[in-house]
Amino acid sequence: MRKKSLVLAFILSLSMIGCNASTMSEVSSNQETIEEVQTENANLEEGTTTEDSEGHEEETLEVVSEEEEASEIVLMAVGDNLMHMGIVATGKQEDNSYNYDILFQGMEEYIKAADIRMINQETILGGNDLGFSGYPLFNSPTQVGDAIAKAGFNVVLHSSNHSADKGLDGLVNCENFWESNYPQITMVGIHEESNEEHPISILEVQGKKIAILNYTYSPNSEILPKSMMGRLDMLCNWNKENGQIDFTTLHPQVIRDIERAEEIADFTIVCPHWGTEYTTKPSTTQKEFALQMAEAGADLIVGTHPHVVQPVEWVEDSQGEKTLCYYSLGNYVSTQQNPLCMLEGMAWVTLTVTGEEIEIQEEKTGMLPMVCHYTASPVRFEKVYFLEDYSKELAAKHGILSYGGVELRMEDLEQWSEEIIGEWRLEKRGMSVNNSQ
Repeated sequence: MRKKSLVLAFILSLSMIGCNASTMSEVSSNQETIEEVQTENANLEEGTTTEDSEGHEEETLEVVSEEEEASEIVLMAVGDNLMHMGIVATGKQEDNSYNYDILFQGMEEYIKAADIRMINQETILGGNDLGFSGYPLFNSPTQVGDAIAKAGFNVVLHSSNHSADKGLDGLVNCENFWESNYPQITMVGIHEESNEEHPISILEVQGKKIAILNYTYSPNSEILPKSMMGRLDMLCNWNKENGQIDFTTLHPQVIRDIERAEEIADFTIVCPHWGTEYTTKPSTTQKEFALQMAEAGADLIVGTHPHVVQPVEWVEDSQGEKTLCYYSLGNYVSTQQNPLCMLEGMAWVTLTVTGEEIEIQEEKTGMLPMVCHYTASPVRFEKVYFLEDYSKELAAKHGILSYGGVELRMEDLEQWSEEIIGEWRLEKRGMSVNNSQ
């Protein structure tokens, strides 16, 4: 932390000047003395020393002021942008073009209010000429990327279990799409070139360097294909000879990357694609991996993949240092059939910057619960609502109800939010959103 210093010099050789005994020469002499003292004080502030007429160093007193102007950096993040075919069809226009601005309708204010604006693009944008497809091998329109850029996101996470759905061609096409069209956006997790070690992605905010790292547990297989080796950032360790993935061991490269990031960045964010699908509690492996990342120096962990929200908690390392961990934000959009998947979260993290120090401001940090709403017959995406804006009437018309035996009730959404998010739950009514950016 930088400190502002005020140096006061006490000059003991000055004599008192009487009002009645002053002469013009005395006034002139004393004026010169005052100017000398002012010069000496200026020199002291620059760290120079002074001496008296006999060559002795004069005593100085340094008064340190702890007050230093603080500023804030705000991060927002949403979970899996899971483009099922009903959502793909939603973006088709009358002229057969595609537009997905609707995905972020009502979220613009909160996206633009943040400095770091992050989304997990779950499905690969593998190139429109490969055709669009849904589960289990996705390929989504590049117009989804256009909408992400237009909405104002500046970080896109692409390392997921669907990154390899269209093979090497799809992955390379996706990387080229972002690099060619939106070089200002930090896209992480996949690479056109195969390398054991890639440069650390850095986002500069208010003069601070924020490192963003993104990894997935697997490309939906137990074997990492050779074409993905060195191109898909892997969370779990794998055998370089046969590609066999060890799902219980953190890849050593993750630790090396965090340590490299700590050397060049002021704050390190790790975004793992991990966990057990449809489970609201983090697994033992998630907790073990989170602790290892914290030990390596990660400042913030933002997780995705389980399709449901998981808790937020501090992870304390062996030195007593704490790392905030969002185990899962759930989905952002989907047309899944599990009611629990309709509850999702927007991470909101406020960083206080004071000199060289960056700290998470806990009272202005948490998760805003949201609900993904879609219709049935046909299945079409409608809107993502903040939970506090959702209603029993909307829940009663949700498209998920068209699946036999499935219920979605407002009271369930509220209960799940309280049980999973707990004290980390934020409400937009209590937030002051600055839209000046």
